[in-house]
Amino acid sequence: MDILTGLPSSFGYVIFTYLYSWVMLGYLAVMVGGARKKYDVKYPTMYSDKEQVFNCIQRAHQNTLEVYPQGLVFQTIAALVYPLSASVLGAIWVTSRFSYAWGYYTGDPAKRMNGAYGYIGYFGVILLSISVALQLLGVF
Repeated sequence: MDILTGLPSSFGYVIFTYLYSWVMLGYLAVMVGGARKKYDVKYPTMYSDKEQVFNCIQRAHQNTLEVYPQGLVFQTIAALVYPLSASVLGAIWVTSRFSYAWGYYTGDPAKRMNGAYGYIGYFGVILLSISVALQLLGVF
């Protein structure tokens, strides 16, 4: 079976959401690299004992990396049956990570909550993944 015939035709949107997430991760990484230079935090040091703003920039990237793999898995599972919904929810989550990071970059960790709307996307794809699992099990 050709993989393109096995996927929903709108799965292409999901791929574009993956690419959008790749751009977001690249941006966050570049911001950490710039902060390393600005605050003189050498590799392999993860956090600074002196520069709170650097730590906030680093945490924005690190926290995103901590949840990214699961998000991709759930988005992929959801997209097998609900590709458009999974794409929209994924785009919401990715966009929220910019808001999260920009809030964190102020040096006030509480402002990271500017990106809290991302939970709509994150939990949305989890719920859709549960729906897919239940359908496969014949529950509904």
